[in-house]
Amino acid sequence: MPDTKLRVTLIRSLIGLSPKQEATVRALGLRRIRQSASHDDSVSVRGMIAKVPHVLKVTREA
Repeated sequence: MPDTKLRVTLIRSLIGLSPKQEATVRALGLRRIRQSASHDDSVSVRGMIAKVPHVLKVTREA
């Protein structure tokens, strides 16, 4: 699975998130709404996504 990539897009504002959740989103490389970042499909990235699923959209890249 390391050859697969995930495209993570911020779809909601960071306002109202706890500081830990905000730090998780920033660690994924997202700062603005509709900004996307590409990451390898790994356990650590999936764990970060699982902490803030309500503000992210995740799609698979080919």
